[in-house]
Amino acid sequence: MNSSTSATIGLMSKESAADQGSGSNHPPAPPLSRYESQKRRDWNTFGQYLKNQRPPVSLPQCNCNHVLEFLRYLDQFGKTKVHVHGCVFFGQPAPPAPCTCPLRQAWGSLDALIGRLRAAYEEHGGSPETNPFGNGSIRVYLREVKDCQAKARGIPYKKKKKRKINHPIKTHQQDELIKNNSKQPAV
Repeated sequence: MNSSTSATIGLMSKESAADQGSGSNHPPAPPLSRYESQKRRDWNTFGQYLKNQRPPVSLPQCNCNHVLEFLRYLDQFGKTKVHVHGCVFFGQPAPPAPCTCPLRQAWGSLDALIGRLRAAYEEHGGSPETNPFGNGSIRVYLREVKDCQAKARGIPYKKKKKRKINHPIKTHQQDELIKNNSKQPAV
């Protein structure tokens, strides 16, 4: 067993001993869902980003401009090739060769991230009215990223139409008619 494994095991046994020795009869908290874990990780990452700003930004001082800067900052870690206008592969969904166009965060990833951060902001005591993640400029930015990436790939995003579900609404009279017809003897 190497030292990091033993340290981890020691850490786990200390945690479980602390849980048992606390005298509380509370059952252990259920593990977080994948969504909740990701939301917590995203929230911590954003908080760290704000702390690393010069000067550091506190959460109450945070506004939509900080969120936009954060989204642009994340682009450097992206894995989606976004062809620029001068690229010979611009507008091609499956380019035949590599190019030097930048890698960016995919629109869908940014959209999901903003959704999680928006929820986390309110869970941490922020009001929906002051939520910088729900600001209109964030929606505009996401729409621009979506359009830019769609054009660069040559694949238009089509807005999904809401399907109409044809559920006939039963009235009391229809229910009575069905009951009466089922009570009549078969001839």
